[in-house]
Amino acid sequence: MPISAFLFDLDGVIVDTAVFHYQAWRRMANELGFDISHEFNETLKGVSRMDSLDLILAHGGVTLTDERKLELATQKNDWYLELVSRMTPNDILPGVAGFFHQLKHAQPPLKTALGSVSKNARLILERIHMVDQFDAIIDGTKITRGKPDPEVFLNGAAELGVAPADCVVFEDAVAGVEAAKRAGMFAVGIGSPDVLTEADLVVPSLEHLTVTELLAAVERAQGLGY
Repeated sequence: MPISAFLFDLDGVIVDTAVFHYQAWRRMANELGFDISHEFNETLKGVSRMDSLDLILAHGGVTLTDERKLELATQKNDWYLELVSRMTPNDILPGVAGFFHQLKHAQPPLKTALGSVSKNARLILERIHMVDQFDAIIDGTKITRGKPDPEVFLNGAAELGVAPADCVVFEDAVAGVEAAKRAGMFAVGIGSPDVLTEADLVVPSLEHLTVTELLAAVERAQGLGY
């Protein structure tokens, strides 16, 4: 079947707010008496807020009540939003604007959806002026299970009215690639092939990828039974 929709993760694909997450999580960890490294923060990519908090607390050997964990998650999000509120279209990653320009002129037309576990996804899209680039926005307010569960991408396909097998997902996280594959979709990894080993195709960014080349690559892979 021909591809009819592209589904995009947000952080690491459209923008890079990982540094904001890291700064906020590290501030929280420091207040609890321990530290987290950049390397540890990489393991939190694509993971929901509460699951990330559990991983951080386990890393620091800290046990808290559910009530206290909710307070900390809220505080971390407030710190994160302070940083996000300063974002502008200049924060869009290289190649994204050009790639979406190609999508707008693709024939036959291709639908687009955002598939992010972030509850702040719409706010970020508003700050970078990209809300109108998506036919559907699936974020943390519309799902109950984070990646690697495929819910976010399956919901995106459903809202677009397309079959999962007709979708291409763009992801920078191992958990996100796994979610895409579990959804039965073609996964394009944004980053390193040494890390995103389960992706069907890996590119360093959207900067040198064309829609035509990508669709041809998907067609070849389908012929091989990806």
